[in-house]
Amino acid sequence: MNGSANTNGRATVEQALARLNFKPRELEPGHVWLAGAGPGDPGCLTLEVLAALGQCDALVYDALVSPDVVAVAQGAELFYAGKRGGQPSMKQDDINALLVRLAREGRRVVRLKGGDPYIFGRGGEEALALAGDNIPFRVLSGLTSGLSALAATGIPGTMRGINKAVILATGHAAGTDDDIDWAAIAGTGQPVVVYMGMANLPRIAAALLKGGLAPSTPAAVIVAATTPLERIVVATLATIAEAAAAAGLASPALIVVGGIVGMRAALVGGT
Repeated sequence: MNGSANTNGRATVEQALARLNFKPRELEPGHVWLAGAGPGDPGCLTLEVLAALGQCDALVYDALVSPDVVAVAQGAELFYAGKRGGQPSMKQDDINALLVRLAREGRRVVRLKGGDPYIFGRGGEEALALAGDNIPFRVLSGLTSGLSALAATGIPGTMRGINKAVILATGHAAGTDDDIDWAAIAGTGQPVVVYMGMANLPRIAAALLKGGLAPSTPAAVIVAATTPLERIVVATLATIAEAAAAAGLASPALIVVGGIVGMRAALVGGT
């Protein structure tokens, strides 16, 4: 039997990695790497992020990072910096200061976030703070939940004949002076994926309807995508807030509105 394969004739994960000849960069003392853990499933980690977790001696991680992923950083000192809407959490300035302090202590630091650090993850703010203090840093992209959660639940991010763009938006400020122009988003006719919007789902749905989207527009709420706790509710824009509440869905979750949601029934069956 050829030693390059297992008893089933297929390469092992270790053998496949060896064939890839992946050579991770070294995480040096005094450096900070801003990394994305993806939507939740450890299988969504990139090789670069996995290698970084194996090298760090200080891990600053968010609430959406699974314990299994945190455990990869064996021996690292752990610093929890999670943020959850309406709950006590570290201020962003304090997180920035922590990263700078750890780097100046000569630590090998990984700042780990759910999804991608540069997509509604405040990675840009942390990068600016590091750059301002002359701390060497890298950004390790992760699978953004706004697209990978769709794929995990049978919703294509783009579909020929349905959409030519996808809008990623935050719903955190809905109904405040800092809100985005939901009518303008509705006017594009393109699907919108809303992060951090569950608390404002009725207000967001109403604003999109007022902006011109049809009440029958397909809509969905996705919770804990790619994990064993994954749940999805599919309805229409007019009924999604009521349907999500009836199902007991809560943050963190993603809201998806647009014709691409209607593809799910054909791809995975049901609603």
